[in-house]
Amino acid sequence: MSATAEPPYRFPGTVAIAAAVAGHEQLAPGESSGTVVTVAGRVMLSRPQGRLAFAELRDWTGAVQLFALAATTERFEELTRLSLGDWIGCTGEVVRTKRGELSVEVATWTLLAATRHGFGDKWRGVHDVDLRYRQREVDLWANERVRETFLLRSKVVAAIRRRLDARGFVEVETPVLQPLPGGANARPFVTHFNALHADFYLRVAPELYLKRLVVGGFERVYELGRDFRNEGLSPRHNPEFTMLEAYQAYADYGDMAELVEDLVAGTAAELLGTTEIEFQGRRVDLAPPWRRASLAEVVSEVTGEECDLAMGRDALAAVAGRLGVEVDAAFGAGRILYEIYERTTEHELTGPVHVMDYPVEVSPLVRAHRSKDGAVERMTPIVGGREIAEIYSELCDPDVQRSRLVAQAAAREAGDDEAMVVDEEFLRALEHGMPPTGGIGLGIDRLVMLFADLPTIREVLLFPALRLDRPAELGEEDGEDAASDAHGLAPGS
Repeated sequence: MSATAEPPYRFPGTVAIAAAVAGHEQLAPGESSGTVVTVAGRVMLSRPQGRLAFAELRDWTGAVQLFALAATTERFEELTRLSLGDWIGCTGEVVRTKRGELSVEVATWTLLAATRHGFGDKWRGVHDVDLRYRQREVDLWANERVRETFLLRSKVVAAIRRRLDARGFVEVETPVLQPLPGGANARPFVTHFNALHADFYLRVAPELYLKRLVVGGFERVYELGRDFRNEGLSPRHNPEFTMLEAYQAYADYGDMAELVEDLVAGTAAELLGTTEIEFQGRRVDLAPPWRRASLAEVVSEVTGEECDLAMGRDALAAVAGRLGVEVDAAFGAGRILYEIYERTTEHELTGPVHVMDYPVEVSPLVRAHRSKDGAVERMTPIVGGREIAEIYSELCDPDVQRSRLVAQAAAREAGDDEAMVVDEEFLRALEHGMPPTGGIGLGIDRLVMLFADLPTIREVLLFPALRLDRPAELGEEDGEDAASDAHGLAPGS
């Protein structure tokens, strides 16, 4: 717009648009309410019509029509020259126009910020995927569902915190910069700590620090925050993501499965009004209890091939060959069974189902199964063909944990850059004694994808990771980076 006056430093007295119009739904056409309100937001539509003008003003709670008259609205002509996207604040009476539109009849108004980029009709729908992700500030205004998704995300996080707090869990913060990468099989981001003259790592998981707090007497503890894994991009993976990790003393993986069911189903009921949802064309009822089935059992059901750890490596390798699953010569029976599951079975499970009793080879931080040789007490809840969490009976024995970390370190030396290292501080903590403990890792991004029925993680991250070599200009074709989806989301997987 043409005005050059400096915008104000503040604009007090505003009320949300939704609140401003609430209670006036019964106004008859042409009737005035007698209620004067002050609202602010972006101008999303402008229709001057001679001596009167209409505009749409939108804030994050909704939209309202502005109704302006040349005879009673200050700086009327200037108001009609506003650009789409300009921020204004205005004061006026709530009325219903003769055509029946609930409106604010503008008496006074102030320009709060002028837009320098015109989007025309794109203010009412940007469809270029790359533009949407690179310029989320535009996406939020142009696509109402996007804003609703991120408001839902905020409510999901708040609801999960309330549920954990009500169960007596204590929220803590552990280091994001760590001297050793640990807590998950993942490639870390490396940075240099100048003051200490040493390389540090962005955490791949907070697991080892949280377990040290259990040793220290925090019997129910959780952290909800960002983890970082130096991996590719896919519909389910972003290098930084939000994870809930929680640990409970005197509990096992069965107890923690019930906690996950409560967090997921309870949050759905609270925020969506139901536990019955649809995710990517699949109807899912999240109401507990969820089915529990062994990894070998679900593989056999989906593939039609008999699969079990007791079959041995060669027999499982033969099954993998028949199913078109490539296996490395170094893989043992457990790793082969896990590869078969990931490649053929997980995405076929509608659930909700807790896939349980994983091979020890792929679960270095999990306690050995109390009755199944070669297996550990680990569950993975699958909903709509996607893993949303990991659940463990945590490994408490420092000697067994050392032997597993030594094996991980050897794999790392042999070239596996996702394998863990030996963390002496963590092992020393276990030597002080850790009681029987259950743990969970719940992927917040994936949970929001589930509740919002969205197929890709980029839709639930305000600013997802993107390639650097593509300019964010209008009119370009959609683009998405491809990545392998060969690993899980949770700590210790």
